[in-house]
Amino acid sequence: MQGETETVEFKQSFSKSVIETLVAFANTKGGKVIIGVKDNKSITGISITDETVQKWINEVKQSTEPAIIPDVELFEFEQKNIVVFIIKEFPVKPLSFKGRFFVRKQNSNHQLSVQEISDIYLYSIQYSWDSYLCKSASKKDIDLQLVNKFVDKVNSVERFTLATNPVIALNKLKLIKDDLPTNAAIILFSKDFFKYSVHIGRFKSNSQIIADDIITGDLYTVLEESMKKIISHLNFAFEITGQTTQRTEIPEYPLEAIRELLVNSLVHRDYTDTSDVQIKIFDNKISFFNPGTLYGGLTVKDLASDDYHARTRNKLIAEAFYLTKDIEKYGSGYTRIREYIATYPSMKFDFKEISGGFLASLSYYKQKTSILDVPLNVPLNVPLNVPLNVPLNKRQKGIIESILTNNNITQKELAEEYKVSRETIKRDLLFLQKENIIKRIGSKKTGYWEVTKNEK
Repeated sequence: MQGETETVEFKQSFSKSVIETLVAFANTKGGKVIIGVKDNKSITGISITDETVQKWINEVKQSTEPAIIPDVELFEFEQKNIVVFIIKEFPVKPLSFKGRFFVRKQNSNHQLSVQEISDIYLYSIQYSWDSYLCKSASKKDIDLQLVNKFVDKVNSVERFTLATNPVIALNKLKLIKDDLPTNAAIILFSKDFFKYSVHIGRFKSNSQIIADDIITGDLYTVLEESMKKIISHLNFAFEITGQTTQRTEIPEYPLEAIRELLVNSLVHRDYTDTSDVQIKIFDNKISFFNPGTLYGGLTVKDLASDDYHARTRNKLIAEAFYLTKDIEKYGSGYTRIREYIATYPSMKFDFKEISGGFLASLSYYKQKTSILDVPLNVPLNVPLNVPLNVPLNKRQKGIIESILTNNNITQKELAEEYKVSRETIKRDLLFLQKENIIKRIGSKKTGYWEVTKNEK
């Protein structure tokens, strides 16, 4: 017998905690409460009569709102009675036990806050806060020039085709209803609705701030201006190559990962909380904090895997960013971030729920181990005492195999083969060159790649 899990709990006897757990299961994925078993899985059994189980079922029904009636199975093992209560996930959530609401997290029950109750209800009815009408605004508050820019971008990336009339487009996407704007429409396209901001700080230490900026405006402008401000605080290394001394800039953090974290903070934040998104940039770390914990049952453990399903708190905002190709719908963002930082071997990616919000960060280990992790603003062709014998990731090993098969392969072909951006491939190639694993023979257009003899 396995131990207690997200869907299984043991109880020695029937009590109020049994009903609490049934409610938690019903608000999550369903589950079983096994009565007559200790936490250590040893079977104690339970004394029951013909009326006992029916009495328990009635107590569950009377103590829950909406009322639930679990299925019951009786077993006898080594002359000991075991009662199993089985409850399925309830379609409209959350249910309560005597006015309190619970969900199941790992192997324990978690009481919901008021905000979590609201979130789980909206999620269960397939609705979201940003879909509601913004009571403090009118259609006049929407900047139609911003909507026109949005429509042009949507039509140019060809994920969807919108009418060029901005009002028709807004109606099509349900961003306005009965000539009134939704919360999403105001956040995306308002003229001067500056209720939500991004706070960006450059720190030398936790207490020493050397730059402080607040970015406000419509969400697309906030995204682009915040990205520019973050980049202005980053360092860049320079790779000088070729007879023409062409200079390639390498940022201390992969910019694709920075943008992914910024977009996540804007799209998935809790807009019922007026707190700012906070971005802190240190010498060896950058962190992104947004109001609102993970949504729809998604966990930190889920995000740590490459096989998680997306949960969307703000459906209309997420839909807009999907149509402009600023996000993907399939919960691949954190997987891509891990791919982006793969060529930065001494960089780590951390994330957690904290203080009613979510914190994600990229940082460097104290010991730098890659040519890309050296102190920056230094040309990379300067000899540096940095250990370079770092392990290769799966994609980098694959690139070597691809070059051995076709030494004329292009960056574009490699990007298509490994389903990453050309910038990611470019960093991989630079990294492999600096580790003396591959080298470029001839010019960029007519030359070819060569793998070193040792690596062969």
